[in-house]
Amino acid sequence: MTSLSNRPNTAVMVIDVQNGVVDGAPRRDEVIANINDVVERARASDVPVIWVQHQSNGLPEGSEQWQYVPELKMADGEPVIHKRYGDSFEATTLEDELAARGVGRLIVTGAQTDACVRATLHGAFTRGYDTTLVSDAHTTEDLTEYGAPPVEQVIAHTNLYWTFQEAPERTAAVVPTAEVDLS
Repeated sequence: MTSLSNRPNTAVMVIDVQNGVVDGAPRRDEVIANINDVVERARASDVPVIWVQHQSNGLPEGSEQWQYVPELKMADGEPVIHKRYGDSFEATTLEDELAARGVGRLIVTGAQTDACVRATLHGAFTRGYDTTLVSDAHTTEDLTEYGAPPVEQVIAHTNLYWTFQEAPERTAAVVPTAEVDLS
């Protein structure tokens, strides 16, 4: 039901699952396994997989920290969007990649829940995309020493509030890996 005309297709996004982003993240291995499950099902259904890779002073391009985790393998021809901002649409080629594939619905996975995942969800939704957050396929780092809630609360809150997003001609949803609908 996307508000984008002539964009009936779905794509899976994998946001910033890089060594320096998820190192030490709670449930890291479980989240990566769930992302792998969604990616493998997408490939089997000919649903595009879009990889997003963040670059910053802490994640310099080409460094070990910047690399995607070794458990996730990009397939030939799958686009990699390089970004410098939280919202994966900002100053990137993401919109062009999605438009070229007729995508109006995004299945979102990745890290960090309270930063790039959240910013990208909002960026997609305000641009007219239907968005589904995979509830058990995103994580973040522990920032409690800076006053943030514990990670599990950050994840639970993001899953909760995204469930209730509404806008004309767009849908927002949150589902676990086992319930991801790629049709």
